[in-house]
This record gives sequence, structure tokens and C-alpha cells, in this order.
Amino acid sequence: MTTNSFLRHTIMDQADTLNADLESLFYGYRTFTSLPDEMLAPLQLARVHHRILYFVARDQGLSVNTLLARLGISKQALNRPLRELQTKGLVIASTARHDARVKSLALSESGQVLEEQLSSSQRDLLQQAFAQSPESEAGWRKIMSILASNQRAFRPPA
Repeated sequence: MTTNSFLRHTIMDQADTLNADLESLFYGYRTFTSLPDEMLAPLQLARVHHRILYFVARDQGLSVNTLLARLGISKQALNRPLRELQTKGLVIASTARHDARVKSLALSESGQVLEEQLSSSQRDLLQQAFAQSPESEAGWRKIMSILASNQRAFRPPA
């Protein structure tokens, strides 16, 4: 095998491995989101609603601007799902104490119950996976932390 064909073969093996990794990620994410999706469907809600509920639950009193930054979306993209959650009585928006121009978000009691059901199903999946491969848990957390830390650092060159 020539050096060029060896390199091509090695590159193809890497691409095949990475493609298999992508498939695992896609299938894993489908499994990870399937139960919450089933719970949200009868309420005519989607994953974006779950993400909003999740972040508001972790930081009651969260400002809309902070939520926008955490979700990495525009005000326009947040407007409709946030309004739907408010209309359904799951999220409560009030004026922040420190600044009347700031809208502060919190979950209602029913919002807390729904968020707990949605997120606990995902925590259970993670717990089950980690139990099957405890030696992989730290590595998985490290990779997720690296990917989450700076999404711009991982964009392909233009």
C-alpha cells in the first residue's frame, strides 16, 4: 500500500468511525427525547417548551434576557413558545424587583410538576446508561462539557 493510499484509507476509516458516532448521537438523542416528546404532545407543546421549563426551573426569577442567552435563541424565537407556556399557566412572568423594565420568569405549580416529569425521565435514562458503563461516565461528561463550553470554537472554517 502506498503512502497516499494508506492516508486515504486512514481518512476514510476516521470518516466511517465519525459517521457511526453521529448515528449513535442521533439515535441516542431520539431515545433521550422520545418520552418527553410523548408527554408534551397532548399539551400541544414541543422540545423548545421543555427547554424553557428546564432553565426556568433551575433559576426561578430568571430574566427573559438571561433565558435568551442560555437557550442561544432570538427574542422572536422565544416569544411564541414562552407566550404559550404563560397561556397554559405553566410559566409566570412578573416585573423584577430590581428593575421594572426586566421581566422575571418562574414556574407555576403545574409548570413545576410538568418540568419534573419531563426532566426526571431524562435523568433516569442517563442514570441507567451510566450504570451500564460507569467507566465511561466521566469521559461522556468531559466531552459534553467541551462541546457545550464554546460552540463557536467548533465551527468548521468558512
